[in-house]
Amino acid sequence: MVMPTIVIKNVSFNYSSPAKRPALDNVSVRIAAGSFVGIVGHTGSGKSTLASLIDGLGRPTSGQIQVGDVTVTAQSSPADLARLRQHVGYVFQFPEQQLFAETVGQDIAFGPTNLGWSPERVQAAVSDALKLVDLPATFADRSPFALSGGQMRRVAIAGVLAMRPAILILDEPTAGLDAAATHRLLANIAKLHAAGTTILLITHQMDQVAEYADQVVVMNQGHLVKSAPPREIFADPAFLAANHLNVPAAVGMAHRLRDAGVSVDPALSIDALADQLAAKLGGKHGE
Repeated sequence: MVMPTIVIKNVSFNYSSPAKRPALDNVSVRIAAGSFVGIVGHTGSGKSTLASLIDGLGRPTSGQIQVGDVTVTAQSSPADLARLRQHVGYVFQFPEQQLFAETVGQDIAFGPTNLGWSPERVQAAVSDALKLVDLPATFADRSPFALSGGQMRRVAIAGVLAMRPAILILDEPTAGLDAAATHRLLANIAKLHAAGTTILLITHQMDQVAEYADQVVVMNQGHLVKSAPPREIFADPAFLAANHLNVPAAVGMAHRLRDAGVSVDPALSIDALADQLAAKLGGKHGE
């Protein structure tokens, strides 16, 4: 499969006409194939609207969205949107609420079956999807409603992965999960990215973006404010405050250490910061 680049060019979107303020206003951004992108902004900033257009859930009011060889504009047909969705999988917030089948296997198989795949291909997709979210093959015969919250979330994500999208959009995937389930889920997402999947992560959790993303798209009131690497985005506390974004814990701690006279380089994760401090003490984090 050729991994598609995403090119958003002068895209605007209105939910109603006339609109008091467009949900998206002349947004242009390029997302490289295989990247891990954090899409951030306060509530109502336009980040979920942007993601929904990338998934072909609607047409832009103006401008164009290109994903691989598929281009969508205001004049595009339903068939064009369907072609776009062949590249993209969208995991909505609290996806476990959409589980419905009697068994995990049946739930995961629903999408591939609707794509008209053969029973053998569907079964292989279910098996592969369970592996990708780190669940045993025996879970295929279990009821999804007898699982823990974190396991249900992974089953719901597996249902999207079974259709083998080149691009995976996740909307607040760790919302409502405890720390252990959050860590496992993010580790699985990181493995998908390492295997070549383009990840678009919509989140309010700046620690997750700082640690995992290689590009951050900052939205504010329907405008694209900035698209840059995490180190550049999180280096400016005034910029974060102006766009209602929290300072990642590692970044804030590094600032406090420097203010206290401890020389440390900027760090985007607690582990990276701990490694620096351990090195200064003559050891290594984890030893």
